[in-house]
Amino acid sequence: MCICINCQYVDRCQTYNAVETQHQQPHLTEDPTFEPVEPTINVNIRTESETIEMEWDVVGCNSFVEETGKWAKLRPGMAIPT
Repeated sequence: MCICINCQYVDRCQTYNAVETQHQQPHLTEDPTFEPVEPTINVNIRTESETIEMEWDVVGCNSFVEETGKWAKLRPGMAIPT
């Protein structure tokens, strides 16, 4: 699971914006201004028949500041990304 959903910077983060792009999800912001320090991204690749799925998750970041539920506050009522 991506740690970004509980990060204070999720709505301004350039890395999270890139992850949203990879998942073809709407952006929390179109112009992220926060450049995180040393984010670590896991990319899981799954194949099913001729379909390839890629799951991108930020699993570490030296800029991470916990704010539990930050993403949910920004997108009330929407399913939390997993």
